[in-house]
Amino acid sequence: MKVLYFAWLRERLNKGEETVSPPAEVRTVSDLIDWLAANDEAADLAFANRKLIKAAVNARIVTHDALVAANDTVALFPPMTGG
Repeated sequence: MKVLYFAWLRERLNKGEETVSPPAEVRTVSDLIDWLAANDEAADLAFANRKLIKAAVNARIVTHDALVAANDTVALFPPMTGG
């Protein structure tokens, strides 16, 4: 699974993307965020307020209860603003 990070998440994690192999019990975006946070102190701090984290799976914006699979690309980003 490829995970992409944007905006201040990229800055706080000091990386724009990574390839991960979460365990089988990681089935949703929420599970993935929890798993990433549990395995990386910087991610734990960056994801402290999960309500601020938006997600897309395979370029489609989704909610945190969306399913993820091993071959997916998951993008995590803060709220977007227009203007």
